[in-house]
Amino acid sequence: MPGLLLDTLRGKTGSRRPVWLMRQAGRYLPEYRALRAEKGGFLELASDPQAAAEVTLQPIRRFGFDGAILFSDILMVPWALGQDLTFGPGEGPRLEPRIGGREAIERLHTVDHSRLQPIYETVATVAAQLPRETTFLGFAGSPWTVATYMIAGQGSRDHAEARLMAYRDPGAMTALIERVADLTVDYLVNQIAAGVEAVQLFDSWAGSLSPAQFEAWVIAPNAQITQRLHERCPGVPVIGFPKGAGGKLPAYARETGVDAVGLDETVDPQWAARELPRDLPVQGNLDPLLLLAGGDALDSEARRILDAFADRPHVFNLGHGIDKETPIAHVEQLLRTVRHWGE
Repeated sequence: MPGLLLDTLRGKTGSRRPVWLMRQAGRYLPEYRALRAEKGGFLELASDPQAAAEVTLQPIRRFGFDGAILFSDILMVPWALGQDLTFGPGEGPRLEPRIGGREAIERLHTVDHSRLQPIYETVATVAAQLPRETTFLGFAGSPWTVATYMIAGQGSRDHAEARLMAYRDPGAMTALIERVADLTVDYLVNQIAAGVEAVQLFDSWAGSLSPAQFEAWVIAPNAQITQRLHERCPGVPVIGFPKGAGGKLPAYARETGVDAVGLDETVDPQWAARELPRDLPVQGNLDPLLLLAGGDALDSEARRILDAFADRPHVFNLGHGIDKETPIAHVEQLLRTVRHWGE
């Protein structure tokens, strides 16, 4: 029997709302911090199937979320394409050498499958241990967001280097986006084959683009990926999460063909309920800082979101990843509010 989350992603609406949280397997959990200290670094942890499976399962054991999200990173695809990936202490991820133009892009033809194989082993290990009612989610970064890291070598405030390449040499950007998209499809298909039941495409930096660039570098490649996944893996839902899309969300929902749309915390739930396609499942969109704050404000906003989406399929989630300082008690408070909504 499909779990509540999988049913919701397939368009069913019930009296209870499924809930999972982006980055629910991570640094706010003491059991995660202990395991990471033992393993050393993030990449070492994510590349160890037994350890990564344990991290994926930790929040399920503690909270009983309706969905488990694979513990990994969106930069596994450029790592498999030949860039060196590091996570320094207290720093974000770094990729070297940076992709500066067509010559560098042309070298991205060989895929090092040995860097992705441990992830598929993690999926199989988790799938064998998850409760039957818990939906298993895989994921990948969307091509635009992944490309920004590949070009800049790290995260950036305005993604200027990637946007400049797109303006100055759209042919080069197209080649890079297509290369990332091709591997992303294969990567997600292999996750599905190993045991995930739905996948999410993270476009964390979609909000930095003009409308025309958004059409070219967010909507078009995500539509292509979604179509190919639907063809190769019929029935597996695809969640699109274009963070910062704002008023471009309705076009994204219509044109990409995703099965559900994730909303960040800046989106008014009532606006989204009115403007997005009527039966489209939505996911979100509590501000992670409200979860950090707790108290009456947390309960009030959670109920406001639930009420706004009462008449459509809705997966309760955050508008982005959970903050590493979030108290366990606040997560428990949120779950009580969501699970007792409507009683």
